[in-house]
This record gives sequence, structure tokens and C-alpha cells, in this order.
Amino acid sequence: MLEPEIGQHVPAARMGFQVHFHELPADRMAVGGQLLSDQDTPRDIITVRIAVMNAAWPAEVRAEVIRNVLARLAEACGMQKPAPTWWVNFEIIEEGSWGSRGGVLSILQLLESGVFTPERIKAIRAAVQLPA
Repeated sequence: MLEPEIGQHVPAARMGFQVHFHELPADRMAVGGQLLSDQDTPRDIITVRIAVMNAAWPAEVRAEVIRNVLARLAEACGMQKPAPTWWVNFEIIEEGSWGSRGGVLSILQLLESGVFTPERIKAIRAAVQLPA
């Protein structure tokens, strides 16, 4: 996910990304209107929610991130391809709607961090309508 986000592989950027795992028991999830606990066939269900700060996220970049996440999950599970019951949701959080450490964060605060390529900075500035 980091490469499409910042335009390059930078290990220091990893500190800004989190992965949260939330497991639900079979009686707390339904598919097709029926609880998994009531279904005869067990299913391997994974839902990944990717939440990112507003920046330059055209459809082809979001698609690349989603494909990469599904491919890496399949690799981690020793599978050749992702299961059809795995879903990835890509959500863009509007500027001013992301908070941490007692305050509101902005993608603009990160532009001078050194992790973004010049091309990526220009694209982000254009997407959030700031002068280059």
C-alpha cells in the first residue's frame, strides 16, 4: 500500500500506517441474510477496511492498492489467489476529519516529511486544491 501512497518504498513511512484486526464470532456475522453460525458450510471471510487521508487517490491507484492487499493476504495464507469471500473497502477521509494524539491531522502536515516523492507531493497538492 505504501508505494502507491507515497510514490516510493521508504521504511520510515511504515510508522504512519496501522493494521487493525477485528475478529467476529460466527454468530455476529451474516452472509445472504443468514448467520454464519447457522450455515452448514464454514466460510473463510475477511473484510479489510483501508482508511486514508484525502490525497490523490484516482480509481486506478485505489484499484492497485486493493489488488495488492488481496494478493498479499493470499500469499500470507499460502493461497494462489484470494478467496471470493474476502472484501476490501477503500475509504478516503475528508480533510479535517482524521484525528490522533488529541488533535486533527492533515495530509498537508506530512508533505514535508521526506517520505513523498516530488511527483506525489504535486499530485496531492492538486487533489486538495493547493498551489504547487
